[in-house]
Amino acid sequence: MLDVRRLRILQHLAAYGTVAATADALHLTAPAVSQHLAALQKEAGTPVVEKHGRTLRLTAAGELLVAHTEVILAELAAAESGLAAMKGGRRGTVRISAFASAARTLVPPLFARLTGADPAPDNGTGAARDLSLRLSVQEPDEALDALHKRSTDLALVHSYTVLPRSVPAAWEQTVLMEEPVLLALHPDRAGLEGLTAGQPADLSRLAHLPWLTPGPETSCYEMIQRACGAAGFVPDIRASSSDFSVLTALAAADAGAVLVPRMALPDHTAPLSLHPLVRPVSRTVFTVSRAGTGKHPDLRAVLDLLHETARALDDRTAGRPR
Repeated sequence: MLDVRRLRILQHLAAYGTVAATADALHLTAPAVSQHLAALQKEAGTPVVEKHGRTLRLTAAGELLVAHTEVILAELAAAESGLAAMKGGRRGTVRISAFASAARTLVPPLFARLTGADPAPDNGTGAARDLSLRLSVQEPDEALDALHKRSTDLALVHSYTVLPRSVPAAWEQTVLMEEPVLLALHPDRAGLEGLTAGQPADLSRLAHLPWLTPGPETSCYEMIQRACGAAGFVPDIRASSSDFSVLTALAAADAGAVLVPRMALPDHTAPLSLHPLVRPVSRTVFTVSRAGTGKHPDLRAVLDLLHETARALDDRTAGRPR
C-alpha cells in the first residue's frame, strides 16, 4: 500500500528539485526526506528516484507516481473544501501571488474589505472580515511556480493575445477581465505622427520612434517585441523599467513610445496621448488555483471579491481608449 504522505514528499521533490529544498518546504530534515523516499521505493517495488550527479531525479516510475499524486492531492483538497463549506468556512489565511499592476489595483480592495476597513456590505460575496491575506508580488511565471510548489494558494496572472500562457489542465482558472494594450505618446509627438487622442495607431508607421519597455525578464517585454515584430520592425529601446509608471512618465517627457496594458496606466496619465492599436493586442487577467481548492470558503470569498473589484475597475476605466 502506497503511503500518501510519502507520495506528497515525492511530489514536492519533483517541484523543488532537491532533497534540501523539499525538506525546507515540508519542515522536515533532509535525512527524514531521504528515509521516506527509500520507504516509498520499497512500497512501489521499483526505484522512484535515481542519482544524477549530486542531485536526485525521478525515474519513469517516479514521474508516473507524481502524476497520480497530483490527482490524489486534488481530490483530497476538494474533500477538505467540501467539509469546510459544510462547516461554514475556516477564517484562515489565503496566500496570493500577483503581478505588479494587479497587486496595485485589484488586491488593495481585498485588504480593505477583509480587514473591515471598508464598511461596504457583504453584497452576497460571503467575505469573512477576519480572513487573513498574504501577498507576494511576482511575475506570472514565478506565481505559477509558487502555486506548483504549494507556497501560494492563488495566482493572479495574465496572458496576451500575442503571447498565450499555458497552465496545467487540472488547475482551476477563472478569467477576471480582458483589457486592451494601448500606445502612449506625448501629445506633441502624437500630433507629429498624425494621431489625435484615442485614434487607433498603426505600429508599422512608428518604427522610427525610440521605445520604452519593461525589462527583458518580463512577459510584457516579450509582448512588445512580438507586437512590433508583427508590424515589421525591432524596437529601438532607449529605456527599460519593470515599473510602468516610470515608462509612462518617460513617455510624458517625450522620451519615446510605450505599449502599456490599460490596468497598468497610473491614475494620472497627463500629458499622454493614448491610442488603441490598428492590430489590437489585449491582455487577459485571470486567477489560477490548484485543483480541488476553488470551492474552499476562504478562497471562494477572495475569488468573489476579485471578480467584484475587476468589474468595478472595468467600469471606471471604460472611458479610456479601448
